[in-house]
Amino acid sequence: MEGDLARVEVEAVDVVKVVLQFLKENSLTNSLQALQEESQVALNTVDNVEALLSDVQHGHWDMVLSAISTLRLPQALLADLHEQVVIELLELREIDTARQVLRNSLPMLTMKDQQPHRHQQLESLAGRPYFETSLAYPDGSSKEHRRAHIADALGREVSVVPPARLLSLLGQALKWQQHQGMLPVGTKFDLFRGAAAARVVEQETYVTTLGTTIKYGKKSHAECAVFSPDGQYLVSGSMDGFVEVWDYEKGKLRKDLTYQEQDNLMMHDEPVLSLCFSRDSELIGSGSQDGMIKVWRVKTGQCVRRFTKAHGQGITCVSFSRDGMQIASGSFDATARVHGLKSGKLLKELRGHTSYVNGADFSPDGLRLASCSSDGTVRVWDTKTSECLSSFNPPQFTAAELSVNTVIFMPGHPEHLLICNRSSTVYITTLTGQLVRALSSGKREGGDFVQCCASPQGGWVHCVAEDSHLYSFDVKEGKLQHLLRVHDKDVIGLCIHPHRNLIATWSDEGLLKVWRAGGAS
Repeated sequence: MEGDLARVEVEAVDVVKVVLQFLKENSLTNSLQALQEESQVALNTVDNVEALLSDVQHGHWDMVLSAISTLRLPQALLADLHEQVVIELLELREIDTARQVLRNSLPMLTMKDQQPHRHQQLESLAGRPYFETSLAYPDGSSKEHRRAHIADALGREVSVVPPARLLSLLGQALKWQQHQGMLPVGTKFDLFRGAAAARVVEQETYVTTLGTTIKYGKKSHAECAVFSPDGQYLVSGSMDGFVEVWDYEKGKLRKDLTYQEQDNLMMHDEPVLSLCFSRDSELIGSGSQDGMIKVWRVKTGQCVRRFTKAHGQGITCVSFSRDGMQIASGSFDATARVHGLKSGKLLKELRGHTSYVNGADFSPDGLRLASCSSDGTVRVWDTKTSECLSSFNPPQFTAAELSVNTVIFMPGHPEHLLICNRSSTVYITTLTGQLVRALSSGKREGGDFVQCCASPQGGWVHCVAEDSHLYSFDVKEGKLQHLLRVHDKDVIGLCIHPHRNLIATWSDEGLLKVWRAGGAS
């Protein structure tokens, strides 16, 4: 039918070969041989053809025999190869080993049945008291000539293919399903069931109990941290320039990531001030004190893009767009900017703030960008035209200009913003600044909020304050429900897990703590 996607025909033989490769790479030799016998499909791939042929030409027969043990080769080639092995063993006077190959290997037994005269000649050669080249090579050839002939014949039978084709093809198929919206981003996939694995989402509440504590070096501490959208990773950026991925259940570095196991950590030359994850949890964006942004692939630790002069001063915040193709940033230089990951270039500069830009957040649909500043204002921008759609000061109960530290789009309510300024009240407003709800601690002095976050479903707002306490508000009730002292020294920030009641907080005392709800496992 016209308009339908073109059908891609996959040969059954190719499917079998992909499975054979998986069996071979996982050392399932018996299963590999059984499948080759039943299907009559030969894999005949090696890791490196050149290395195999070099081994043949240099007589490294132990390596050659190991490499071809799982291949299905013509009997004539196997006979020539094993015959040469026997002859060279006899030349080295390894008589017993030569006779074992001659009398027990399958190619030699087949030769004895099909070419008895040829087999008997080798038996006679093995029975002589000394090695005689003219008898070993009666046709006037030589050892080097025979090796070259075998290498040439073997080279026509084997090939090299990319490794792990089965897993690569499955991964590409899942990515395509994610791209088409058939598989939610940030979910694990149950391949056997053919569906996204069920993810347990805890009923949202406040945290009460210390889970794990991560300790930094004496002269370092976390400046920023973020959970990945799929909930697998907790990543922190620190004063010493490191971007580290943690096992937040144990409070230790993730050693299942090879680069961290080998101490090849992701890092900047200057302190890391801001972090963000792409929606698919594959990329980390990090901004540093020297105005540089780096984009990392979390599974490999590879820096896939760097913006050397993203800003003229330190980068206070970074945020990926929904499609992961752009990254927004704010800086001490009073600008917000949008950078293209594909081009590696600055796409837009958003000017209007008159002091530090402390926060920047893309709307869920990617059409808006909200920014906040130490100048006391919140601005909402059109990401296509760079036009400032609205600019306002959050409600406040003092004439002083209060720095706005956080602005984020409320989960489940993209028409609302959550705003935290340097006061004991956080605000939920419309995109034009109209007040929807105010959440106040009631503390008059010493309890100004430093940073806030919303729970994934938007039912709770959590704030850390200058008094080192965590304040948890029930949004529906509009009331403070729990107060928890989380650090002994000045708290810097917090972040929340995407589907569990876990909150990470960090302070300048060199500790990052993960808190959990009472009774949570």
